[in-house]
Amino acid sequence: MHTGTIRDLAFMQGPDSGRSILISAGAGDCNIYTTDCQRGKGLHALSGHTGHILSLYSWDGWMIASGSQDKTVRFWDLRVPSCVRVLGTAFNGSGSAIAAVAVDPAGLLLATGQEDSSCMLYDIRGGRTMQTFCPHKSDVRSVRFSPCAHYLLTGSYDTNIMITDLQGDLTKRLPITLVGEHKNKVIQCRWHPQDLSFLSSSADRTVMLWMHRAGCFK
Repeated sequence: MHTGTIRDLAFMQGPDSGRSILISAGAGDCNIYTTDCQRGKGLHALSGHTGHILSLYSWDGWMIASGSQDKTVRFWDLRVPSCVRVLGTAFNGSGSAIAAVAVDPAGLLLATGQEDSSCMLYDIRGGRTMQTFCPHKSDVRSVRFSPCAHYLLTGSYDTNIMITDLQGDLTKRLPITLVGEHKNKVIQCRWHPQDLSFLSSSADRTVMLWMHRAGCFK
């Protein structure tokens, strides 16, 4: 199957079969592979990226977003199955590799984390970029929407964890707050499924739990 390093994994529940589907991607042939978890059988090999795939996100039972070193995000629909949309980052200077992708719980908004320290917000239904902004000073390696979609959690190689408030006009400047810090690069951040708390992992070999108390994260 894969011919290089696997960089990311995701799962989705097949809406027809109800079976779990594993999605995997990375370097080598730069393909995305889907596998039926119960049967252990390969389903699809999705090709299109021309650089290593760094991040995957699945939603709505059919859809996959992938971010790549080729400076694009691709949307894939497993009902086809093929790429149905390509987003580039060249409008922001020379563009940047996409290190992280996420879609909000309603499936309306895409967020990216990029190696040039920027993030992009993209209106999926409207097909337009809302804005790009720079919450960090180095590669943004993790982006995740809160369960209510009011906040965007980002982690970076600059060691910082930031939260961007998305409750205002997404075309205007957004409030960004430093909520945590590691001693080395932040690798991943993940919200709790219901609460305003999250986990972060780092190259400093720690995993930290951050909880919202008295108006701040501790």
